Amino acid sequence: MKFLHFLLYQSPLGGQFLRFFNMQKTKKSIAKRFKVTGTGKLLRRTPGHRHLLRNKSVKQRRRAGASKLVADGQRANLIRGLPFA
Repeated sequence: MKFLHFLLYQSPLGGQFLRFFNMQKTKKSIAKRFKVTGTGKLLRRTPGHRHLLRNKSVKQRRRAGASKLVADGQRANLIRGLPFA
């Protein structure tokens, strides 16, 4: 189902009319995995931190607990899926 958004305009010749336009929906798969910072950068979680942790060094486990910035090349495509962020 398409979401339509409309605005009520006043015509210069008198009268009113409605203008409809498509409203972009947020890609929930992107919204669940990425967070937008106050300066507009994207944060992502580090992979490999769910299971088989005993085989990883303490240094790997510590670094995997922190979020990382998304590369600039991928950022533009992800931001497009988050219109209200």
